[in-house]
Amino acid sequence: MKNEINRIADRLVKAFNTNTVINPIPVKYCKNINLANKLRKLCEDQIKDETIGIKAGGTGIQALKKLKEKEPFTAKVFKKRLVKSGQKVKINQHTKGIEVEVYYFIKKSFFDYKGKVTKSNVTKFIKFMGPCFEIVGFRQRNKKFTYLGDICGDFGFNIKFVVGRKTKFKKLNLNNLKTSLVSKKNGVKVNGNTNIVYINPLNSLRFVLNKVKKEKINLNKDFYVFTGSTVGVVPFKGKGLYKGTVDKIGSVSVNIR
Repeated sequence: MKNEINRIADRLVKAFNTNTVINPIPVKYCKNINLANKLRKLCEDQIKDETIGIKAGGTGIQALKKLKEKEPFTAKVFKKRLVKSGQKVKINQHTKGIEVEVYYFIKKSFFDYKGKVTKSNVTKFIKFMGPCFEIVGFRQRNKKFTYLGDICGDFGFNIKFVVGRKTKFKKLNLNNLKTSLVSKKNGVKVNGNTNIVYINPLNSLRFVLNKVKKEKINLNKDFYVFTGSTVGVVPFKGKGLYKGTVDKIGSVSVNIR
């Protein structure tokens, strides 16, 4: 007979695969980040879809302090959850919002590297970079965000990633790049900055790559790393076109249905 955490994982996986929702899971699996991570891994192990990347979540330093957590979390991103800029994405009442992020495309050779990823060597693993949206939400009814584990344990809060055009990696001052999210039809204009992403997106990348090594993940191919939101979570005001821009990196758009 399966224990409680395995039964919860089964329910979340079914909701993930069928785009449905379940009743909220017991709070103990959200309040304790270690249990939330255990639940996340149990869920991820059941997904048959190809893993194409890793995301960082909870990367806002002020939010981490408020939640009394020491660091962000990571979660796998699956192929069916990735779409290209300009495409349509359908949302529902459980979709919580949209984020503007910087992504990196990492060389397969990273998996052969045996050392620690540091501030001074992290850039050698980068093949490309670009802007993206993350569309976030729960697979649980009327779910509130109280603990970091609330979003970690539910497939990292991910609904979709929308990726903009890849560009060759270039050294930029990521401590202060302006970002924006605009939907003219819905009267949305939000300004952000890369400096709210766990110091900056490169530091978030370093964190993710070291977690990949610690958890002995080997995708054996080039892969995406999504570094975290530069604008927080912006609720949808309505359907239509949304455009995100990261200064000096590029722009991304999505048609919300």
